[in-house]
Amino acid sequence: MILLTQFKKIISVALLILTLAFVEISSNPQTALADTTTNPATAAEVFSVNCAGCHINGGNIIRRGKNLKQKALKRYGMDSIANIANLVSNGKNIMPAYKDRLSEQQILDVSAYVLSQAENDWK
Repeated sequence: MILLTQFKKIISVALLILTLAFVEISSNPQTALADTTTNPATAAEVFSVNCAGCHINGGNIIRRGKNLKQKALKRYGMDSIANIANLVSNGKNIMPAYKDRLSEQQILDVSAYVLSQAENDWK
């Protein structure tokens, strides 16, 4: 029962994020797209805009075991900035590639952010 409640919360948050993104894009498409792909100032903002939809708080709403927690990162060989950056750049399976949406610096920054957050258990 607890898992169902948590799942409902995650879905609700994801739907809220998608709704807000749709409203922003539909009200001002050029600015909205530019802001989400090129202007986030910090790695946390890059993560929030591009990753949190599926990986909120380091989880994974699509595939539970493929989360961004330290144990999973180690298990899948994603416990270095280089490996995470490669995955973010090129994607894999259902995860999309971000090399055409984010700069190399943003990819490196968000990769370091993921490692840092994993070390702190996403608190």
